[in-house]
Formats: sequence, C-alpha cells, structure tokens
Amino acid sequence: MFGAVAAAAALIVAGLVTASPASPASLTEVTNFGNNPSNLRMHLYVPNSVSSRPPILVAVHYCTGSGPAFYSGTQFASLADRYGYIVIYPSATRSGSCFDVSSPQALKHDGGSDPVGIISMVKYVQQHNNGDPDRVYVTGASSGGMMTNVLLGDYPDVFKAGAAFMGVPFGCFATTDGSSWNSACANGQVTKTPQQWGDLVRAAYPGYSGARPRMQVWHGTEDGTLRYPNFQEEIKQWTNVLGVSQTAVLTDRPQSNWTRTRYGNTGTQPPVEAISVQGVGHDLPQSGMAEAAIQFFGLAGGTPTPPVTPTPPVTPTPPVTPTPPTSPSPPAGGCRVTYTMQSWNTGFTASVTIANTGTTTIGNWSLAFGLPSGQTITSAWNATISPSSGQVTAKNVSYNGTIAPGSSQNFGFQATHTGGTGKPASFSLNGTACSVA
Repeated sequence: MFGAVAAAAALIVAGLVTASPASPASLTEVTNFGNNPSNLRMHLYVPNSVSSRPPILVAVHYCTGSGPAFYSGTQFASLADRYGYIVIYPSATRSGSCFDVSSPQALKHDGGSDPVGIISMVKYVQQHNNGDPDRVYVTGASSGGMMTNVLLGDYPDVFKAGAAFMGVPFGCFATTDGSSWNSACANGQVTKTPQQWGDLVRAAYPGYSGARPRMQVWHGTEDGTLRYPNFQEEIKQWTNVLGVSQTAVLTDRPQSNWTRTRYGNTGTQPPVEAISVQGVGHDLPQSGMAEAAIQFFGLAGGTPTPPVTPTPPVTPTPPVTPTPPTSPSPPAGGCRVTYTMQSWNTGFTASVTIANTGTTTIGNWSLAFGLPSGQTITSAWNATISPSSGQVTAKNVSYNGTIAPGSSQNFGFQATHTGGTGKPASFSLNGTACSVA
C-alpha cells in the first residue's frame, strides 16, 4: 500500500567506508513495557547515533498492517538514522489489525484500550532510553492517522505535535454499540462546527489547560476509504482547539500535486498545517511526505517551535460577517453560508456550510449560487449539484435534508478552473437570500 523505503541506504554508504563500520541498527521487539490493556505489541528502532536525550516518534500502522510493516514500508526509520530520534512502532493484535479509535475508553484520557498501551510504550522509552519527554511526536496512516488524532486529543500533556495521514477528526469514529467501524464518518458524512469538534477534544481531558500539540494533516482528494471531506473537518477541529483562524495565512505547492495551507503563522512549524494531495487515493504517505512531517515536528534540525497554549478563552467563537445595517435581521428560515476554498493551478476544492440562523427548521434544502466563469464541478459530497458550471443548485442527500435552528449542514465539491479562483457572490437557500460569512 505504501511506497517502498530505501532501507538499504545506510548499508550502501557504509560499504564505501574503508574502516569497519558499526553494525546497522535494527528493529527489536519489547515486551512487558507496562500497562497494556489491549495486548498491543511494541517494536523499537534506536539508531546507532542518538543524542543523550533523544526525541521520540510513535509511528502507527494502517489496518491489516503491523509495526514491522510500517517500519519497512515508510521512511521514518531511515530519517531517524539521519536525525537521531527513536521510533516506536505499535502493532494492533485484534482481528483486522486496526487500532481502537471508536470506543468510549479510547476517547478519554487514561480511559483504557490502545491509547493507554501506546503511552506505556512512550514511558518505557523515556525510562530505558532516556527519551526526551519534551519532544514526543506521533504519526500514522489510515487507522494510524485516526489514532494520531486520538492520541493528541487524549494526551496533550504527552505529545508536542502529530502528523495524520488519511485520518479523521478526534471523535468522528466514535461508536457505542461495540463495533469498531463508523461508516458515516468513513464516508465523510459526519460534519460539525469547529466549536463542536473542538469541544470533543477538550472533553477527552476535562480540566486540562496546558499547551496543545500542533497538528499536520494529509489527505488524497480521491480517497475512497476515509473520504476527503474528513480532511476539512480535521482542519476545523484543530484550528479551533489551537485557537487560530480557519483562514489560511499561507498557501503554496511544495510538489506539483500538493496544496499546503498553514494556519496561525507562516513558519515551517505553524499550529496547524494541511496538505491536500491531488488525484491520490488511500495511498499515503508517499515520497517526501515522511520528511515533510519530520520537518513539521522540528526534528530535521533547528530549534523546535514552543508548544501552543491557546489564549483564553480556549475556543473563540467563529467569526461571523455582520449583516449590513441597511438590511433587516434574517427572518425565520434565514441562513448564513460559509464558503472556503483550497486551490491549485488547475483546480480547487470547496467546503460549503449552511447555517440556519432562523427560528424554524429548514427541510429539503436547495442552495443556488453562481460559479465564476471558467469553474467546472467534477465531483461532490454530501449534496447533489447540477449543472456543473454557471448558475448551479446544490440539493441535500438522504441523510442531511433538515437543518434545525442554530444548526448547520456541510457539503463540498471538487472543480477545475481556467485561472479564476473567485468565490460565488451570493447564495439563495430555498429561494431566500443568505448572508455570507
């Protein structure tokens, strides 16, 4: 599933040295590492050259995978050889080899299940390998990307930053029936306001008021397993948790099919960083992505960015564009539309949130708006949209047809453009004009 790693690189270089080289580092299994309620296995990679107080990276595998498979299939170990950090590779042992990101126990600080076992692994490395408690990071793909979100929510006191590949927001996969799969979340059908997503994270560790870990999220636009709308929901969640605006302060393209946005500041280690990978499915990380994660953590040299402590109140109210004084307040059935874009040289994705600002429930909604010239919709989620260009209408699907007062629904679409990346000038919901946030 994942790109092959040049695991033999260190051996090739060593073969060119005339003196007898040291034996290469290897992956070793650790047992009896501490409290482990779900019987996870632990594998550890310690490079030959580490500092006296090395950073720790937890690298979490995908469903059907294992710690050794993630070790051999990603670049995190070879990068550890270069930068001198220690890598922990947990392995899930339940059927399907997925991590628990859905049970009530897993979504609570010291609640039990897999997160507790992973924290025991971190403590083991701190005690036995002198790992630096102020430089602990986590990354993962698919199930591991979801676990990255969970660990940052459960243990903000342990982790300084995370990089989630193909994940979903903290709490999105929650279930109460004992199952471990949440189809609505996987299909991108679970949408919440930034405040609601942030509240889920804060509820995992009630009373915690310390620094919150920074977050980097990655997603392929064609992901058919954990669908692309989850990417925007993760951005909403972590910008809220970290108390920064959802409006990107920097957008660039490190590679031809990457669109990178930064939130909170424009530096290399912002509070939140998001990378959308155009045309790629459930197949991350790919070449260069592991190193980008290591750079985000601050493990590639230089001084790490201090952890982010949100300024009270922790969760600011999302900004709302006030209604012009000349316009009356929205009547019952009023609406407000928030429209955000992430664009690249030939296309973009748009996320549209319809908020019911009135006093009566809106049913069977239909949102009309005009796409600027040259923009053509190619796919959509959480709505049906027609036609594909010009004046278009987005209609609800079977599961999101009502919007209660004070609530909202979200949909999105992917489109091409011929150079213009402007936004629609106005929106009309069931024939009534909406305000625009």
